[in-house]
Amino acid sequence: MHRRRFLLSAGAVAAGAALPRVLFANTGGTARLVVVILRGALDGLAAVPPYGDRDYADLHRELALAAPGAADGALALDGTFGLHPSLNFLHERYHAGELVVFHAVASPYRDRSHFDGQNVLENGLTQPIGTANGWLNRALASLSRRHAGQPERAVSISQNVPLILRGDAPVLSKSPMATPDVDEDLLARLADLYSKDDWFSARLSEAVQGETLADDSHRMAALPAISDVTATQPGKSAAADRPGSAARLAALLMRSDGGPEVAVFEATGWDTHANQGGSKGALAQRLAGLDNALRMLADGLGPLWPQTAVLVVTEFGRTAAVNGTRGTDHGTGGCAFLAGGAVHGGRVIADWPGLGHNALLDNRDLRPTLDLRSVFKTVLGDHMRIDPGALATRVFPNSNGARPLQGLIRA
Repeated sequence: MHRRRFLLSAGAVAAGAALPRVLFANTGGTARLVVVILRGALDGLAAVPPYGDRDYADLHRELALAAPGAADGALALDGTFGLHPSLNFLHERYHAGELVVFHAVASPYRDRSHFDGQNVLENGLTQPIGTANGWLNRALASLSRRHAGQPERAVSISQNVPLILRGDAPVLSKSPMATPDVDEDLLARLADLYSKDDWFSARLSEAVQGETLADDSHRMAALPAISDVTATQPGKSAAADRPGSAARLAALLMRSDGGPEVAVFEATGWDTHANQGGSKGALAQRLAGLDNALRMLADGLGPLWPQTAVLVVTEFGRTAAVNGTRGTDHGTGGCAFLAGGAVHGGRVIADWPGLGHNALLDNRDLRPTLDLRSVFKTVLGDHMRIDPGALATRVFPNSNGARPLQGLIRA
């Protein structure tokens, strides 16, 4: 496949230099923003399969999705890219003109550490260290100066406020869970570590089962009921429904009197080193949980949805080739989503580098051609009406190469 540019916008789009937890922010206006952070590094070649690339199937092998129209095939987008079949709600939003899909996108980070990658994703810098605050909080601080005297403009639906919302601007923190969320990737690694020790293995199994039972019994008791939001699907595990719990609480808070206008929520479990699965399997279940959470968010927001933009991002992508354990390892380029009634969607934006051997970064990763900060700048500037000067100097310092895009937000 030759290098092609898919820039299907009404105006020119400038390419950038080459949860769940929910956070909301009150900007004093009518725009709503939700940021969803997928921690663990989502496989962008699975979520948005480039089935039209001739090298895709050979690299992703048993994990590769078939073209639209085939059994368990991708959901059609533009003839080259599709969506994973678990992403039905996002597919509906795409055809409703309310979803932009970004591919071959990444933050400025080029190593493969989860913690450092998440720091760069959230601090808005080019390095994982250098500031103790996040780009969304810095954006809120500039709004706070314009609207002094108003209450907190952001809420974190999480046990702890994530880096993206830390800083001088005051924020709220609400948790939909009775107890802290347990990292399932960590549990899996502990189970492997203790697999040959009968006593420790049994104790870990008992602890996991106890946490699951407690989570099942207290999860919904800890969450206010929302009558007009889709109920939890029968048979779905507590882990799969955690993004939905956060989304429902986010919608409830945003629709309350004087509620926040910006939200961020997080989903974990995207570190698919083994047994990732293709159209079905572990990753498919995670994607279905995310998709259901986004549907719940839209349904819960109701009349606020037309003025809402939802950003879905992850710290980096995964390798183009399958590893020896039927999974994918830490990579670089990946995908991102921008959905909502305020979004001028129905488009895939990808300066596609291809998946040929010579096109891959370090002979292993999808090469990023769009800086995520270009997307962030556009949403903050065109949707949240933050001054371009503040975006270039205070919110995203040293980001001249990441130019804002055009035409992502409805006029």
